[in-house]
Amino acid sequence: MDPAGRRDPWWDNARFVSATLIVVLHTVGSVMARHEALHALHVATWALRVPAFVILAGVFSSAAPLDPRRARALIGSILVPAAIFSLLFSLEVRLLGGEFTLHVTQLPWTLWFLMSLFFWRLLLPLVAQLRHPLTVTTAMALAAGYVEELGLPYSASRTVVYLPLFWIGWRIGQGALRGWFTSPRTLWPAVGGLSASIAVGLWWHREIQGRWLSMRHPYTAEPLGYEWAWVIRLAVLALAVGTVLCLLRLVPRRRLPIVTATGAAGFTVYLLHPLVILPFREAGWIARVDTPAEQVGLVLCGVALTLVLGSPPVRRLARPLVRPPIDRLLVDREGRGGGPRRTGDPDRVGGTTGPPGDGTPAAAPPGTVVPVVTAGAVDGSPATPAGNGAA
Repeated sequence: MDPAGRRDPWWDNARFVSATLIVVLHTVGSVMARHEALHALHVATWALRVPAFVILAGVFSSAAPLDPRRARALIGSILVPAAIFSLLFSLEVRLLGGEFTLHVTQLPWTLWFLMSLFFWRLLLPLVAQLRHPLTVTTAMALAAGYVEELGLPYSASRTVVYLPLFWIGWRIGQGALRGWFTSPRTLWPAVGGLSASIAVGLWWHREIQGRWLSMRHPYTAEPLGYEWAWVIRLAVLALAVGTVLCLLRLVPRRRLPIVTATGAAGFTVYLLHPLVILPFREAGWIARVDTPAEQVGLVLCGVALTLVLGSPPVRRLARPLVRPPIDRLLVDREGRGGGPRRTGDPDRVGGTTGPPGDGTPAAAPPGTVVPVVTAGAVDGSPATPAGNGAA
């Protein structure tokens, strides 16, 4: 936000791009393997989805030590919503004829991101103390593929692999790379970089293996051999970072009708969309899609779903789930029993003041609002700037 209390539309516009692509690809996910166009779309836009969310989440995070306020923010804005929607997902599966599963160590479908976000925010203050944090976290990400114990439980593999991207996002939020985001000379390189990244995905989408992008499983010996498998992961992560930086350079900074408001509801959209898609998928309606026109229609349905879930009426209805009122369950700063407190915007994860911000951002470029105290990219929370002056 700027001193007048307005949100910075730049971040919300970027969130809209990533959130829409995530919803669209989850909508078509069950049929994309048999349709070339949908599979190409999946691979070509991968970096604009999860990697973009991770970097944006880092922008709105803090490297300050964990204190009671930040602990309450993590509980109320990440852990409790994750538990609620995990239970809702299991109940919906049961109602659709499946088996009820109580997810504890491995959250269902999209909720892995919340578990990783919880650990990223715990780790960031430690990572920020390192002399060479990017080198260390990248080495950890590359080494994780050799550790079979790091897999789906607790989202351990993805947490480690995406940690350097989360740190990069935090540094952007502190003002790093401001020249790249504001210089007129970087416009066309950003256009070329984003176009090249998408072109690679479109042209070689069948050659790019899904496990290279999932970051969930240990390495295999193909195609470079087991000892050189880390090279592919390094190339994929580097390409992802470059693509997201190009996207952020090209995203408009002004408020856009519908786009900005929907992007501000990113957390609500992210949590709700699997519950809407699942019944249609299980009923076999999505599987019936076959012709090119039907594929385009399915993609447009994903876009429409994003807009509906990000609308003000849906946000208001979902607020008790997205931002559950748990203040009475928590102690206040003096250690006494909690009482009613303002919870603020449910898409502003972390409460009225937002989650941890260290309050000491680096100088930012003119005309750019710097987020200081707020929540992650996926949660649609507004930035809190510290003057005019960079995720």
